[in-house]
Amino acid sequence: MVELYRTMRLIRETEERILELFSQGKLRGTTHTCIGQEANAAGIIGHLGSNDIIFSNHRCHGHYLAYTRDVDGLIAELMGKRTGVCGGLSGSQHLCSGNFYSNGVQGGIVPNAVGMAFAERLKGSGSIATVFLGDGTLGEGVVYESMNIASLWRAPVLFVVEHNGYAQSTPAHLQIAGSVAARPLAFGIDTMEIESTDVEVISAAAGAAVGAVRGEMRPACLIVNTYRFSPHSKGDDHRDPAEIEERRRRDPLLYAEARLEAEVVERIGAECRAAVDAAVARALEADRQPREAAGSWQ
Repeated sequence: MVELYRTMRLIRETEERILELFSQGKLRGTTHTCIGQEANAAGIIGHLGSNDIIFSNHRCHGHYLAYTRDVDGLIAELMGKRTGVCGGLSGSQHLCSGNFYSNGVQGGIVPNAVGMAFAERLKGSGSIATVFLGDGTLGEGVVYESMNIASLWRAPVLFVVEHNGYAQSTPAHLQIAGSVAARPLAFGIDTMEIESTDVEVISAAAGAAVGAVRGEMRPACLIVNTYRFSPHSKGDDHRDPAEIEERRRRDPLLYAEARLEAEVVERIGAECRAAVDAAVARALEADRQPREAAGSWQ
């Protein structure tokens, strides 16, 4: 629990600072934070090894930090600095490091993940791929083409649907017909759905799902019903404030803190804040990537 909490707290402290930096005009490009969804990153990625492949999406900071703990590289990248994980060229949505990849094209990462998982199967490496998608991505046809091929060819890939109830600002009941779980099940993919923001519950489910994919070398799907406290992007939020406040009572950090000694919570919080403070200070001093090098998206 201590390490799971440390990962979640690091993500929370980093994401909150990123929103501050954006409001101060210190970042390049856009940003999408995962405040409220930290338990997903900590609980799932903790079961993946360095040889496994992770594909994330536009809301990728938490996944990246759970995989690398690289606050310096992330902050510098978002500021467009040469010391960033991708030299200041990727921005918020296109982080790449080791076997971690992210892309802001909704659904576009799914066939890539399936293809790389199948390649690992052919190599006999024992590695698997995990791909994170949101409920809004379920409107993309390529998701279902990928699930079909993954099931047919027994690609060792774990599809993780982080169902936070909104596609940008559109609630799920206005954009998803039928059952989310019925979609992967239709392709013969074993599917588990959990209704919890408790990192221990998520970790247990993820351990079972990852074990099944790795042990049987075939796809599985894990649906995590979650919630983001922050806006879709920076400030474009049309949700009822009362709804957000009610969901804050199920904050994943609160569940974890209830199981830890107060001094442990305080110590980890201080350590994470210090790490973020230091990363921001170093990034502010680093050389900026020339704007023309970053391309027209600037």
